[in-house]
Amino acid sequence: MKKEPLNRIKIVLLEKGKTSKWLAAQLKKNISTVSRWCTNDTQPPLETLDKIAKLLKVDRRDLIQPSIEK
Repeated sequence: MKKEPLNRIKIVLLEKGKTSKWLAAQLKKNISTVSRWCTNDTQPPLETLDKIAKLLKVDRRDLIQPSIEK
């Protein structure tokens, strides 16, 4: 069964020309934690999602995969 992505962090990082290593440094988080967010193995807390959105200069909604595509 294919796992559907829950966040778009990896995609937005690519769009902004940033890496997960850069994000980990900015957030003072372990690179493996950020990597798990990027692969959707785990999800960051909403507070952290807000910080990521601010760092990437995007709306928090841009980091979340819609549950239903229209």
